[in-house]
Amino acid sequence: MTHDHDRDVIVERDGTGIGTVLGILLAVIIVLAIVWFFFLGGLGGDNNPPADQQQDQQVEINPPPVDEPPVEPAP
Repeated sequence: MTHDHDRDVIVERDGTGIGTVLGILLAVIIVLAIVWFFFLGGLGGDNNPPADQQQDQQVEINPPPVDEPPVEPAP
């Protein structure tokens, strides 16, 4: 068993990293789109209710007086 030990393989990386830059840019765009869609309203319509509707309506419930007998339903 003889091995060739007298040959060295040199691998040089001569890239500018364009793929890495494009990947990071795409990730930032995707994160911004998610934030816009979910937290800022996205494609939906107006989330605000119309101005003519009152938001705080108080409903007053009056229980029957204690001294009157309860009303029975008709048979």
